[in-house]
Amino acid sequence: MMEQSLQVFITVAEQRNFTRAAELLHMTQPAVSSYIQTLERALGARLLDRTNKYVQLNKAGEIVYHHAKEILNLYTRMGNLLDDLQHTASGPLTIGASYTFGEYILPHVLTRLRELYPKVSPTITIANSKVILDLTARRQLDIGIVEGELKEKELTGVSADSFAEDQMFITASPRHPASGQIEISAADLAEHTWIVREEGSGTRQMQEKAFEQLGFQPAHLLVIGSTQAIKEAVDAGLGLTLLSRWTLRKELEAGSLQLLQLDGFPLTRQFSLVMPESQFQTKATELLAAMIRDGEGFPED
Repeated sequence: MMEQSLQVFITVAEQRNFTRAAELLHMTQPAVSSYIQTLERALGARLLDRTNKYVQLNKAGEIVYHHAKEILNLYTRMGNLLDDLQHTASGPLTIGASYTFGEYILPHVLTRLRELYPKVSPTITIANSKVILDLTARRQLDIGIVEGELKEKELTGVSADSFAEDQMFITASPRHPASGQIEISAADLAEHTWIVREEGSGTRQMQEKAFEQLGFQPAHLLVIGSTQAIKEAVDAGLGLTLLSRWTLRKELEAGSLQLLQLDGFPLTRQFSLVMPESQFQTKATELLAAMIRDGEGFPED
């Protein structure tokens, strides 16, 4: 009963409307209202502020919403673990990845996963490393892949281990003035526009490290929250960037982007596997983690 009440409450909170929640849950509106009232009585607190047009969480509701998500995730995980005792890997698997791994490597890994374990049903979240760490710590992801250096304070609630190195290169269009120089120095690059990712991105962390190593902060900085959009901007001649070689395979093969050769580059960073701190993992989680650690399904670099 409590599990159903929490699911109804979460749906109402996210839809901010009893009618829409009832439609999604295939229930009547009075039944939805009854579940909410039962939950409020059980917890001894009013959880929603109601108006004629919508409902919204109050302070107590925000606390319950946050923990209800974790409770239902744990309940699902418990069921999957029990099922794993008697069956092969199956069921839902929530995966999160930062943009570089998530957009350029993970699709290939998932293809291999589905070939080997067709009963596993993955759900994918692609976001910057900070968001993936947070979702994993809150147990909203079974497994996450992040990039860059992990600080101790970021590891609260998660276990982490690095599994691969990633090389980051200064990248330019073949038409960019820097591409035509035989010998390039840091001073040659200081006045050019640099195109970078947003704060919180593992790629942005490395881009800032590159500026530190080059000994300057760019005179002109353009922030774009998408690796693909950054590549398009560089190809169009808007400026320079620092990107993972994984993201550049097709452009380098086509000759639309070039890697600049400069002392101290490429920079190297780590890809890390993160999982909620727990004694137990589902079989699907364990199998995917093993595949990623072994590089199984990775595209050829």
